[in-house]
Amino acid sequence: MKDFWDKRWIIRIISLLFAILLVVYIDSTQTGFVTQGESKKTRQTANETQTISVPLQVSVNTDKYYVVGYPEKVKITLEGSNALVTSTVNTQSFRAYIDLTHKKIGKQTVKVEVTGLNSQLSYTINPATVNVDIERRKSRTMPVQIEYNKNAVANGYNIGTASVDPQQVEVTGARSEVNQIDQIVAKLPLPNGINHDYERQVILIAEDKKGRQLNAVINPSTVKASLPISLFKKKVKLNLKPKNEKNNKVYSVTAKNDEVTLYGQKETLAKIKQLDVDVDLKGISYSTVKNYPLVLPKGVARVDPENVQISIKVKNANN
Repeated sequence: MKDFWDKRWIIRIISLLFAILLVVYIDSTQTGFVTQGESKKTRQTANETQTISVPLQVSVNTDKYYVVGYPEKVKITLEGSNALVTSTVNTQSFRAYIDLTHKKIGKQTVKVEVTGLNSQLSYTINPATVNVDIERRKSRTMPVQIEYNKNAVANGYNIGTASVDPQQVEVTGARSEVNQIDQIVAKLPLPNGINHDYERQVILIAEDKKGRQLNAVINPSTVKASLPISLFKKKVKLNLKPKNEKNNKVYSVTAKNDEVTLYGQKETLAKIKQLDVDVDLKGISYSTVKNYPLVLPKGVARVDPENVQISIKVKNANN
């Protein structure tokens, strides 16, 4: 056995085997690292596709022409590296547009174009073309009319004069369309049974003589519409009614104001001719001035003033 290990050729063979195994191990380890690096690089350069909606801009002389028919937005599908597509979608530093600078008046089919995209991206546009109508531009200033449903106001309440602010607006559009405008309307929606002043912002509408809505730009597009709603009012005379007089005294009663204003529903006020005021003279033996509260008749909401000042003059009956 000792002679066996003393043989040099045996030792050399074993050393060679160990060397081969070591080389194979190192090579497999390095190959593993390269594979991971290549995989990471592949993930970074992988392609991605995203579709986004962007505003469609119009290149045209807006001082002379008015364009209708085109969509507000178009869809653009982007394809390219993951990082580049994501960056482009987030920043949206490009624009979609149609160029009408050299187009004639009338109906046209125009190609949608894109500018500002990175050359490494490919893209498609939907729709690729749009139909537009190019017309002469026209502007005019018009008054605002207000409309509302009178039947929504509670019975017996007075409807004042409606108002809008501003009273006039500027209307812009295709000349053929603007020429058809009969009125600019603010339609004020009233809650059913409303019995108080009402105010809100209302969107304006351009209408022709048949009440059809027309396509035009109104500036401003909304107005503040106000409608005063209140109780009816009526002025009536006071009817002073002394009570609890002493037999040995003579009384003279006079109101500082002989007329007051009543507020209520129209039908109720129509039945009232005067307002009775009970002047209680109990305990009064000399001339004085007193305030008496006014009692509201049934159906009357309020009276102005709420009290009346009455001058009371007292004399002995035997004088």
